[in-house]
Amino acid sequence: MIRPAATARHPSHPGRMLVVDDDRRAASHAAQWLCGLGWHAGAVGSADEALQLLARERHAACIVDGLLPGEGARRIATSLRLTSPGTGVVLMVPDGPAAAPARRIDADGVVILPVRDADLLDAVGAAVEAGKRRAAAVGGPRSASRMMGTSPAMQQVLDLAARLADAPATLLITGESGTGKSLLAREIHRTSRRQAARFVEVACGCLSETLLESELFGHVAGAFTGATTDRDGKFLQADGGTIFLDEIATATPAMQVKLLRVLQDLRFEPVGGTETRTVDARVILATHEDLGTLVNEGRFRADLFWRVNVITIEMPPLRERTGDIPLMAARFLQAAVERGGRAVEGFTPEALAVLCQHRWPGNVRELQHAVEHAVFLGRGPAVTVGDLPAAVRSGAATGFAGRGTGADRIASGGDSPERTGLIKRSLVDPERRLILEALERANWRRDAAARALGINRTTLYKKLKRLGLNLADIPGAR
Repeated sequence: MIRPAATARHPSHPGRMLVVDDDRRAASHAAQWLCGLGWHAGAVGSADEALQLLARERHAACIVDGLLPGEGARRIATSLRLTSPGTGVVLMVPDGPAAAPARRIDADGVVILPVRDADLLDAVGAAVEAGKRRAAAVGGPRSASRMMGTSPAMQQVLDLAARLADAPATLLITGESGTGKSLLAREIHRTSRRQAARFVEVACGCLSETLLESELFGHVAGAFTGATTDRDGKFLQADGGTIFLDEIATATPAMQVKLLRVLQDLRFEPVGGTETRTVDARVILATHEDLGTLVNEGRFRADLFWRVNVITIEMPPLRERTGDIPLMAARFLQAAVERGGRAVEGFTPEALAVLCQHRWPGNVRELQHAVEHAVFLGRGPAVTVGDLPAAVRSGAATGFAGRGTGADRIASGGDSPERTGLIKRSLVDPERRLILEALERANWRRDAAARALGINRTTLYKKLKRLGLNLADIPGAR
């Protein structure tokens, strides 16, 4: 399937490459061409062969025929994201609608057949660099942000955070609960000139006003019952470093007044004391609430709002960066396996598909809990759909139903209970879902859908029959 030209660029840092194509002659020809350019390239003719080889040897990149039979390209890409995130993935696909499913595979580059040598080498180069970035995020020397993701949305956040690491202004981090605001604050501190000093975190929503004031500013002996000795507060502990005030919207009006003063000049008095303390600390605040709305409702001081709303970084919810889910899930899996002592190799493709389809109202925190649930309660060598929490399984089905496919038209168009039951089953079963999506994209033409799925028409009919899918029951199907 690859038709390289005679001239091409040599890689500056040759590595191991694998070409996967069910046309073995084409795969071998492409591998020989890459070897001539300095790569250590090999060729295989199926997804199973590729997965066995990729498990034994680390590769810089893998060039895959996007229409391999049996969802082979998706299996390879998914496996590499979980087991070898440093391996780049390049897909080869034909032009036209038949390649639409392959284009949605999580790959680092896509080239259109017949492949031009320059396009292929550009895609390989980009894929190798993307793999290096993922490898660094997972376990490189700067691995503090390993769980923050490598998606474009998170890269924008991290780029902004890097530019602001040494800015003198107060930072406000916003975003839904569980998106990783605390982790971002730590990353900002770690990349700043203050990294050698302390990072001090205060959960404002967990303390009463009296305790919060003492926690932040300290107290002197006798300030209140139980205060038998002087105690330094968090601001003093963060002198020279960074103090992170989480859920600042929960501060009471009286505490907001005190915070306004300390944010203006970093001066305060301990509870019960008269001596004014001055510190040099970077202040980062966070909230999952809309402070502007709270100001309009009279629940948050306008002057404090303008004081903290100098520079704002918004953490994107997990549902807007689903490309980060496989990498984060793999890291959570590894941590859970180490804690639980149970051997779990990874996720089945169906389980990973469910993780990527769920809307994640609890964001990264919910993902971590879901993976831990699956590891601690599962029984097999890999996490299956059944091992995941019920809320994640049902959430994935709901998320798919909201995508506007012919499937959800059955469930929402006043159809019979039998039809509704049929589509509910299809939403849970990834194979049913993939077939229905392929059929609708092909305008319900069985031959085109079969080609898109990498199977022949007869196999598609057998699958439809086995899965109990009667196309006559689907509005719009022909």
